[in-house]
Amino acid sequence: MFSFLRDLQFLLCLALAFWAIKFNAQELPPILNFTPEDYTAENQNWAVAQGDQDFIYVANNSGLLEYDGAKWSLYKSPNNTILRSVTVVGNRIYTGSYMEFGYWQHANTGLLEYTSLSESLKNSLVEDEQFWNILAIDDLVLFQSLNKIYSFNNNTQEVKIFDSESSITQSYLIDKSVYFQQEGLGLFQLQNGNAVLVSEAQPFLENIVVSFFKKNENYIAVTQKNGIFQLNNGNPTVWNKNTTNYLLDKTIYTAKKLTDGSIMLGTISSGLIHLSSEGDIIYQIDQNLGLGNNTVLSIFEDKNAHVWLGLDNGISVINTNTAFKVYTDNVGKLGAVYAAARHKGYSYLGTNQGLFYKKNTTVNATYTLISETKGQVWNLNKLGDDLFCGHHEGTFLVNADKVEKIADKPGTWKVQWLDASKNLAIQGNYNGLYILEKLNSKWQIRNKLTGFDISSRYFGIAANQTIYVNHEYKGGFKLRANANYTEIISYNLVEELPKGAKSSLISYQDKLLFAFEDGIYVLKKGAESFVKDTILSNGFLETAKYTSGKLTYDSINDKLWAFNAQEIMYFEPGILADELKVRRIALPSKTRKDISGFENITDFGDDTYLFGNATGYILFDLEKLDFKPYTITLRTIQNKSRKEEQNFVALTTAEPFNYKDNSFVFDYSVAEYDKFRSVVYQYRLDGMYEEWSSWSTVSQATFENLPPGDYEFKVRARIGDQISENIASYQFSIARPWYLSVVAIVIYIVLLIALFIAIQIYNRKYYRKQKETLIETNQRKLELANYESERKIMKLQNEKLQQDVESKNRELAASTMNIVKKNELLNAIKKELKADSQEEELKSVIKIIDKNLNPKKDWEFFKEAFNNADKDFLKKIKELHPKLTPNDLKLCAYLRLNLSSKEVAPLLNISVRSVEIKRYRLRKKMELEHEDGLVEYVLSI
Repeated sequence: MFSFLRDLQFLLCLALAFWAIKFNAQELPPILNFTPEDYTAENQNWAVAQGDQDFIYVANNSGLLEYDGAKWSLYKSPNNTILRSVTVVGNRIYTGSYMEFGYWQHANTGLLEYTSLSESLKNSLVEDEQFWNILAIDDLVLFQSLNKIYSFNNNTQEVKIFDSESSITQSYLIDKSVYFQQEGLGLFQLQNGNAVLVSEAQPFLENIVVSFFKKNENYIAVTQKNGIFQLNNGNPTVWNKNTTNYLLDKTIYTAKKLTDGSIMLGTISSGLIHLSSEGDIIYQIDQNLGLGNNTVLSIFEDKNAHVWLGLDNGISVINTNTAFKVYTDNVGKLGAVYAAARHKGYSYLGTNQGLFYKKNTTVNATYTLISETKGQVWNLNKLGDDLFCGHHEGTFLVNADKVEKIADKPGTWKVQWLDASKNLAIQGNYNGLYILEKLNSKWQIRNKLTGFDISSRYFGIAANQTIYVNHEYKGGFKLRANANYTEIISYNLVEELPKGAKSSLISYQDKLLFAFEDGIYVLKKGAESFVKDTILSNGFLETAKYTSGKLTYDSINDKLWAFNAQEIMYFEPGILADELKVRRIALPSKTRKDISGFENITDFGDDTYLFGNATGYILFDLEKLDFKPYTITLRTIQNKSRKEEQNFVALTTAEPFNYKDNSFVFDYSVAEYDKFRSVVYQYRLDGMYEEWSSWSTVSQATFENLPPGDYEFKVRARIGDQISENIASYQFSIARPWYLSVVAIVIYIVLLIALFIAIQIYNRKYYRKQKETLIETNQRKLELANYESERKIMKLQNEKLQQDVESKNRELAASTMNIVKKNELLNAIKKELKADSQEEELKSVIKIIDKNLNPKKDWEFFKEAFNNADKDFLKKIKELHPKLTPNDLKLCAYLRLNLSSKEVAPLLNISVRSVEIKRYRLRKKMELEHEDGLVEYVLSI
């Protein structure tokens, strides 16, 4: 008995291990995860819905989340409680929360506004009632709580209430019929406001039914803990026993039947389980395989068959309807994929851990390591019927699940034909180039090309034994080999091939291509130098920035693959000769997880390609890359003033904006939720910029401090090669400031005219005044000239008068001196005569002398001469000193001539002593101070 239990336990462990390996080695649809930090709300998300604009709405603990493909927006619940349910009907988003239900609608600003439907029913609500589900049937919207179902009629605005006998665990909508489970009573259908029993079988009495849907003519009930049942005529039976047994230890919280008939099960702690329409497990995804969280609270399928998961912590989107499948090596078994190949019924992956294989005919086969190849694989190259593995340890020949080492030279980068007709191949290694030769159906190294020891990851063969080798850090080399390819005769750097990080060189058709950050250069057959190929370069770099120059040529399908920051692309021949057309696949480098510089893409048949990356690989089917039409939506417009006051404006605003409100922020989006369909945007502002902006993933455009004028903002989007069907636009005007308005301009014109007239009048007055001033100035100048002339004449006259005065003074002085000399002579003669003894005889002579010594007569003569020279002096001094006698005036006149007492004495016919006495008396009469000089005073008058 115990042995049997041990065997059973062992078998169960093996089964679980098998399932774990199977599910961990799955090629899964892409998963897009959003964390609470991404949508800036709380972690739990209870329901998901999609609106008529394809926007996604999520019932979150914080409120209603809206996602437009570019940005998340949060709208707080009306009573700040947890939103439990959301459904979209037309342009209304209905939500239910704690003690509240109603709907949201977009205002003309693009923002959501809430209208309560339960506000008028507050008395009818049960204490602590929460609304967990919302169903829409025609004009009715049903809000289901654990206690009641409220039916709202959109036409009549009437609300009807259905009371349940027990707790309603869940409600379901099938073909416009409402079903619900009452705890302990069974499964019911709501008909005309009444509950009609559908089944009271044990599964519906004892188990919580999380989902109930129709499959063909039967019904499927997914229970929380007891598997899945099929209901036929009210009788439940286990549906798909294997799956039901697998689910017995799982707790299913929610389930959803998809449009393709398959079923998604959301579990608590076990992730998401995808079942086929027959109930078989297709795959299971948990957090280890890329899901955001292991507890799924809600499942919703959008219009494009993407499955949205409301998680206990975050939101995940499963791109089930996509051309892409992803293998992610979460456990480190496979490693980073550097090369891939399909060869003779096997698929191979060359990784940093070795060469892995799987047989194509084995269902659900997993890749297995070929043990001899542990280590770095650089490349897988097919030459004829042989597959070569370029490895860090050398070169291997691959055959099914085995390998044979044919060259032990370390670091084989690549192997290619040198001359297929002679069974010669050439390989690039860490230390140069080697020649391989196939002899007797066996490959071996023939020789090394001596004379060149530089690492040769990229090389190409040209005419006349010429080999081009590219080294991204040293540059491009042109090598000349001898005829037997045993040595390199010469080599030199190629000037037109610069050093370039992650540059590459490959053979393409009959040409050599060199790619780096400046573009793609081509060496045509027979040419001597590389020239830039504008078609390839534009296709390579015009839509996104450079990440790697790695090129891959699929010679079977004649496709040249290239990679940039936003896309992978391939060039293929066009209709016309020498014409290439490019097709882009919107797969950003961040999403595809490049091994930068080692990007690789391989044809896996039936238009399916494998892209190796750092965490595994991506498979995509070119035929399934649907290029469905899509539109771009202008979401919101924010208007800002210079004071940074920001407002949302109506999307149809016709009124011009105030000149101060001249900064705008435009938000736009494309409702695209495929992880590998990257959207890029391009905009322009007519009236300011006539050229389109560069393509960018940024979904917002900002314009600040726009001048007054008329504008039209236009934006379009691109996914891969496809431009959006529409160009979203918004026309607006910025009014001129009041001082630049039409009225103000008219006033300015009138004022300018008035100012012009005023200036003219002023100028006339000014020039008239200037003229008058000039005339007056000239007259003044003339008067001044006349005055100057008169002054000069007067000066000359004064000088003449002064000369006359001086002449008179000289004459006066001379006359005075003559009188003095005459009197002195006569007195001397008289004195001598009196002394003579014959005095009597000389009396007559003495009389004649006395007659000539006549002071009065001399004074009269002197006075007349003095008045001619200084006529006002005697008058002035008489006025100053009225007490002066005539003799005093005489003395003053003589002193005026600056005569000494000795010179004055003869004129007065008195002695010198007498003159001194007279001078003393004159000072007394003039009342002069002791220190004042008499002569100085007289001269100063």
